[in-house]
Amino acid sequence: MEEEQDKLLPIANVGRIMKQILTPNAKISKEAKQTMQECATEFISFVTGEASDKCQKENRKTVNGDDICWALSSLGFDDYAEAIVRYLHKYREVERERSANQHKASGPEQENIEDSSHVSCQPQQQIEARKGIEFRILDKGNGSSFTNPS
Repeated sequence: MEEEQDKLLPIANVGRIMKQILTPNAKISKEAKQTMQECATEFISFVTGEASDKCQKENRKTVNGDDICWALSSLGFDDYAEAIVRYLHKYREVERERSANQHKASGPEQENIEDSSHVSCQPQQQIEARKGIEFRILDKGNGSSFTNPS
């Protein structure tokens, strides 16, 4: 039983994520947390397995963010794939800025050195820069959205 628990996401983290969407006074049962823990772990394993299969076919050993986006899309989770592609693009943009700022801080002799660790294979529709991450929360028959101010 304990060995099986070691393969699951930490239940405290799952509970914390669940609480973020609920009202502050809402309670979550242990059974609900365990169910979400198992579902989230299975979902992550499912998507990662698909991405890993793609990498094996391409004789690569490292699964990257683009592989996860591809796997989500190929498994029919297009809405998730689009959101993850936007997040990945924004993450890489922030990392490039951070790297550039570190090079500037380390002195002018470092400015001409290229950092190959930030080379990416971004999907075509994500080449243009975006000013934030948009999340869409859909309710039955009622679509609403908000933009993350970050």
